[in-house]
Amino acid sequence: MNAANKSTGNSVDTVTLNTVTLDYFDSPSALIYGIGNSGRQDDGLGWAFIDWLEESGLCPHADKVKFYQLNLEDADLISHKRRVLFVDASKEAALPAFRLYRAEAKMDFSFTSHAMSIDTIVATCEQCFGSAPEVWVLAIRGYAWELHTGLTAPATVNLQLAAGALARSVVHLHERHHEIEHH
Repeated sequence: MNAANKSTGNSVDTVTLNTVTLDYFDSPSALIYGIGNSGRQDDGLGWAFIDWLEESGLCPHADKVKFYQLNLEDADLISHKRRVLFVDASKEAALPAFRLYRAEAKMDFSFTSHAMSIDTIVATCEQCFGSAPEVWVLAIRGYAWELHTGLTAPATVNLQLAAGALARSVVHLHERHHEIEHH
């Protein structure tokens, strides 16, 4: 749940058409990274998104990975890509279904086993490799986090909304906030 408390995406948008879709990530130079744990209910949203991509045959050219949590080594992993989409569950109560936003390169000193942030990975990539890819985060609202396999019904609906929005090519960035929220 590395996307749990991210309330805004403050990075300047570089997408020429101000549109982000799955097509934008369908390239060998792209990585789609699902964060989570399918054995902890809605914490499995990131993995479920990757499973959905693979089952539907979408983004066949992008690399796709699933990991339990972010690690420092992920800075090296993303350094070889032009763009990255991290998909993670969010506990943010104000998030209706999902939010897509640009990650910022920011060291937040979250170097504990379950708290390393996406922003820290991007900052580490810049610091260690001299540049970083364009990094996006798809935060999907979850509701339950107990030791149980399977998503809750409301989280499944949120996953479907997020996946459908990205697949339909109708997700447009809000000029003022540089983020997308689905209500």
